[in-house]
Amino acid sequence: IRGHGGSFAHRRELRQAKRIVVKLGSAVVTRGDECGLALGRLASIVEQVAMLQNQGREMMIVTSGAVAFGKQRLRHEILLSQSVRQALHSGQSQLKDMSLPVLEARACAAAGQSGLMALYEAMFTQYSTCTAQVLVTNLDFHDDQKRQNLNSTLQELLRMNIVPIINTNDAVVPPPEPNSDLQGVNVISIKDNDSLAARLAVEMRADLLIALSDVEGLYNSPPGTDDAKLIDIFYPGDQQSITYGTKSRVGLGGMEAKVKAALWALQGGTSVVIANGTHPKVTGHVITDIVEGKKVGTFFSEIKPAGPSVEEQTELARNCGRSLASLHPDQRSEIICRLADLLTERKEEILAANKMDMDLAVSAGHLPPAMLKRLSLSPSKLGSLAIGLRQIAVAAQDSVGRVLRRTRVAPSLELEQITVPIGILLVIFEARPDCLPQVSALAIASGNALLLKGGKEAANTNRVLHQLTQEALSTHGVREAVQLVSTREEVEDLCRLDKLIDLIIPRGSSQLVRDIQRAAKGIPVLGHSEGICHVYVDAEACVDKVIKIVRDSKCDYPAACNAMETLLIHRDVLRTPLFDQIIDMLRTERVKIHAGPRFVSYLTFSPSEAKSLRTEYGDLECCLEVVDSMQEAVDHIHKYGSSHTDVIVTENEDTAEQFLQQLDSACVFWNASSRFADGYRFGLGAEVGISTARIHARGPVGLEGLLTTKWVLRGDGHTAADFSENGTMKYLHENLPVSQSLPGQRDSN
Repeated sequence: IRGHGGSFAHRRELRQAKRIVVKLGSAVVTRGDECGLALGRLASIVEQVAMLQNQGREMMIVTSGAVAFGKQRLRHEILLSQSVRQALHSGQSQLKDMSLPVLEARACAAAGQSGLMALYEAMFTQYSTCTAQVLVTNLDFHDDQKRQNLNSTLQELLRMNIVPIINTNDAVVPPPEPNSDLQGVNVISIKDNDSLAARLAVEMRADLLIALSDVEGLYNSPPGTDDAKLIDIFYPGDQQSITYGTKSRVGLGGMEAKVKAALWALQGGTSVVIANGTHPKVTGHVITDIVEGKKVGTFFSEIKPAGPSVEEQTELARNCGRSLASLHPDQRSEIICRLADLLTERKEEILAANKMDMDLAVSAGHLPPAMLKRLSLSPSKLGSLAIGLRQIAVAAQDSVGRVLRRTRVAPSLELEQITVPIGILLVIFEARPDCLPQVSALAIASGNALLLKGGKEAANTNRVLHQLTQEALSTHGVREAVQLVSTREEVEDLCRLDKLIDLIIPRGSSQLVRDIQRAAKGIPVLGHSEGICHVYVDAEACVDKVIKIVRDSKCDYPAACNAMETLLIHRDVLRTPLFDQIIDMLRTERVKIHAGPRFVSYLTFSPSEAKSLRTEYGDLECCLEVVDSMQEAVDHIHKYGSSHTDVIVTENEDTAEQFLQQLDSACVFWNASSRFADGYRFGLGAEVGISTARIHARGPVGLEGLLTTKWVLRGDGHTAADFSENGTMKYLHENLPVSQSLPGQRDSN
């Protein structure tokens, strides 16, 4: 077990927790009617605890539920008893007096404890996990001998890989105050088990206490109010800045008691997380998510980071982003031009930071050569960046607020569709610091707020580039519109901020994109997870064009997403000089060939057979396959491609046009290298990525892809009733030229 000098400072450190106490509140264990147990919820919790136990952790459970379980049993007994008594006695008034005391909490606990434990034992047995019941009272902690005995018992159970299930001995403890929620029927107070769990965690030197109840965690104001926000990390010094809401559905303690117990445990060296154990969508993984360090509930920490939280950064970006969007286009262009100037004026500072990152990466030895190349900056690279930014500055003149469509709906009632920013963009990029100024410039030009999460490999370079970006933004008082996330935020946690972020743009490996697409909860992701690009060599292809295009598509930059991964050859090209030239060129360029199943059948001695026709090699390797026709090539690409970029090489115009029309990819080229699928080459100035999505932006995404639209209607007291059957007005729906001057600038006619 970790030395108990103090609690964990960051969520990600919770993965190291060895000894864990899970506290199950009454609201988690019991059904909504407080009579009986929530069996499905309990089963999922048991599964998670057993899994963690079987991983080698030491798990303890502090549970409520004996009263509810006993209450269910006794209610049946009461109904049976009353029916018998009603048959034997005629006086009903005496029966009413006798019915209530039977549901007293201690009697319910006495009747329910054995059943509750039997249920836990049966559930844990399914996972080959042994359990043991331990009943305690407050006196067991006040008496030194009893406390030592309890500690010794629990230590021995843990040593034998047994999960102790601990509960207050409610059959003998003093009765709590009546609980008004339950119409005068007494139940155990949650705060009893909160303080018990905290005491037990400190006494047993636990690494982590997970307190599950029916609330998401701690809020900055009572949950349910308009401005209530979940507190991700709570520090002891922040206690005065929050207000408490009403208590939980069952019990007396409420959130205030939970916080006091959590702070007491934290002071004793145990980390604490308060989370919701009743939500049907998360109950099945809430405990394991917490132990994995994910952003669930409220984490109590004694160390407060110097900077703002990511939620606070997002709020800053959103508020400042609205100001950015309202600037005149000339002002947004000035900001971008200023950033371009800073890239050259302060290049020594940028390159010094980049050298630090490069030295660290080389000494660590973890980055492959391709990633080291992306990480590296040079004076020429910075110069190219500055040129690209100035192109974006020009494009920014005609982006936000552009009228796309104008309609005269009726006299004095005109409708416009205009371009507007998307909102807040989250761009996650790996070891490619040049991405930061490019994406920042595109966000500024489109009036979007921006949240950046860069790879730790480029931390020093990113920090300097972000400082320069904010310096440029300060020109017009919108410094905070671009934020760099420098806290230890997991990418998966950022992808859960669906109420704050409008679009996620991943820039990096296909694995990064797949991970983000999987983690994003309710936030659209712009990008592609794979770049399986094809070049099809038709029977009527020109030899020189084939050699040039295949060489460039594969060998210019093999790691790029627009590099060729599969070469499709028409059957008639086999055993021709053209085919021999293709193979010789690939060998000269040291490209490893993987034969497709059709190609293998034509050869006596073939290269290694491709393991899959859906492979993105990202290196000097490619698959070579044979097809019988252009149509078969299209069918192959539709089946195995990723809808990124695909090429036909042919001199037959009809064949080419059919290929271009039939193929459903973001980019389709005729007699041109797949490497042209690039925002800069398309004249977009720069790109935030290449999208293979079917909606919004597709292909290389530049400034236009970061805009959406809104409808603006200008009337003169019009109502829908004016256009009803009995109304006085009729719809015109007359399309107007978008170049027509805006309202307030119209001429007299």
